[in-house]
Amino acid sequence: MLEAVELAARRGSSRLFSSLSFSVEPGCALFITGANGTGKTTLLRILAGLGSPFAGKVRWRGVDVAPFAQSLREDVVYGGHLPALKDELTAEENLALLVALTGEAFEPIGLRDALASVSLDRQARLPARALSQGQRRRLGLARLAVSRRPLWLLDEPATALDTAGITLLKRLLTGHLEHGGSALIATHQALELPAAHSRALSLS
Repeated sequence: MLEAVELAARRGSSRLFSSLSFSVEPGCALFITGANGTGKTTLLRILAGLGSPFAGKVRWRGVDVAPFAQSLREDVVYGGHLPALKDELTAEENLALLVALTGEAFEPIGLRDALASVSLDRQARLPARALSQGQRRRLGLARLAVSRRPLWLLDEPATALDTAGITLLKRLLTGHLEHGGSALIATHQALELPAAHSRALSLS
């Protein structure tokens, strides 16, 4: 279980949020909503172990974890607001790099299967610069498809996806939750999941 305990964050002299407490159990997703500038991305980065809170603490599996703790980061897939792709690499090479950066290993056939599962099999050998924004987002979905990590932290994952892409995203999220994973998703776009798996938190 992931827990936030009295978290606070600031940007310069401005308060983003304070006294923020919640928990996310295995099999559950928490949707983080709120206007631009309320700290959604900052919150996700703190929870991913990529930033420090102004106050409060993060608890993972019942243990307090310090900022940048490797024990937390090894269990997290963090998907930022922008796809982290190298334009000169092919779609398949980018996916292999994204997987390697998490320390997970997959055979090439597994990566190709993941690309096919998000309808990128025909684009596997294209350089990322040739992909549309929606296809670049689908490459991020392929990364989720091969991940075995229990905690997904996703920042606006539906951006630039078409209806079929959003359906893929929801299917991946539902499968992850049904296998005992957890997810926090910062979003402006509603993603309907089975009620038993999801709830919302608004930052203001």
